[in-house]
Amino acid sequence: MAGTGASEAPARLRSTDEDRLAEALGRDAEPMTRAERRVEAVAGAAFLAVAGVLAVVLPTDPFPHWWELALAVVMMAVAAHVRFAIPSGYTVPIMLVAVPVLFLVPAGLFPLVTAAGLCAGGIPEVLRRRAAPDRILLALPNAWFSVGPALVFGLAGPLVAHTPDVPMLLAALGAQILCDITAAVARESFLGGPSIREQLRESEWVYVVDIALAPVGFALAIAVEHRTWALLLVLPLLGLLHAFASERRQRLEQLVELSNAYRGTAMVLGDVIESDDEYTGEHCKSVVALALAVADAIGLQGAHRRRVEFGALLHDVGKVAIPKDIINKRGPLDAEEWEIIKTHTVEGQRMLDTVGGIMSDVGRVVRAHHERWDGTGYPDGLAGDAIPVESRIVAACDTWHAMTSSRSYREAMSFHVAMAELRSVAGTQLDPMIVAVLARLVTAEHQAATAAHAAPAPPEAG
Repeated sequence: MAGTGASEAPARLRSTDEDRLAEALGRDAEPMTRAERRVEAVAGAAFLAVAGVLAVVLPTDPFPHWWELALAVVMMAVAAHVRFAIPSGYTVPIMLVAVPVLFLVPAGLFPLVTAAGLCAGGIPEVLRRRAAPDRILLALPNAWFSVGPALVFGLAGPLVAHTPDVPMLLAALGAQILCDITAAVARESFLGGPSIREQLRESEWVYVVDIALAPVGFALAIAVEHRTWALLLVLPLLGLLHAFASERRQRLEQLVELSNAYRGTAMVLGDVIESDDEYTGEHCKSVVALALAVADAIGLQGAHRRRVEFGALLHDVGKVAIPKDIINKRGPLDAEEWEIIKTHTVEGQRMLDTVGGIMSDVGRVVRAHHERWDGTGYPDGLAGDAIPVESRIVAACDTWHAMTSSRSYREAMSFHVAMAELRSVAGTQLDPMIVAVLARLVTAEHQAATAAHAAPAPPEAG
């Protein structure tokens, strides 16, 4: 997308939007990695080569005055300095200036003017030490979007191209989006970034904004055709957008801080569970990894995935209020003890409601993780889809880990026995869809572990 920040490497577990946003907000201040420098250097060099060829091959008549080129670069820089933070980096309202500049300067010079403007727009951030110096070099690969419009206008000829015209604008806009997507996908692919589908999903709204701003830029282009200085009329709007962008960044930084505080609270509560009962603590942490794998497999994202993570970690937090002689009792519980044990779901929700915020949402997951698919669970007798999907995931993973881990009063089940038991309760105790996904994941893991264990040891040296 036009003017976005550097790419990012994939995490072992897919991050939440807040995690990715936190990384994006702090990324500019960090120097690029060796892999990033290598990929971005190649992308930037390729852009310079293409832009140089276009400057030679495409028409440059009539050549603008030097002050017109300078004005175009300065206005591009001002627009590039207005940065709206997004989870994948940042985006800028470049269309407000790029459209009139496209009609103002020769097509062959447009990519070079764009790159110069993007580069100049990053200098203030470096001077304020809010961006690493090598991040300025991203201006070259980020300018790939300008190649498409330059080709459209260059092939149309100077007389046609530099008369504001709606069909020309639409053709240039389509070429811009195509070039930008192609360049972004290529860069991310070399860096091992998100899939093409994920990139398109993340950038969709950015291109919608570009399309929405294009008519405003076109209206300015009509004015610039008669008075070049009319390009300055967009400055108040860019100033207003800069204020909005700064306010948005502050709100997002506060959101990230709040999210970190909630995550820290969850970790502290997890430590409390472990200190209160070591098995319960280790059990909860093991359920987290399994639950997140299931959540990813069924495509949960954002707040839903976060509730799975925190719900899995804290699903047994209410047990800290249960007497230890009941928790650690060898043998079966009597009816009265069982009723006390069952209160840990409600007690867990009460504790998380006390924290408030997103922890209240997690509390609802904790409360429902012992509900059953057939409606015979507790504490509310919910059934089927009335049970939160996050609770259904936690319940299945909790059941699997409980069966495959040893306790003081029983040994763990074998993989095949536990798998048979898991499948037998699909549709009664557990959501059958969640069971199918979980079974597929743990079977693949078991097969990989078995194959690794059966593989012959490498021969000893010498």
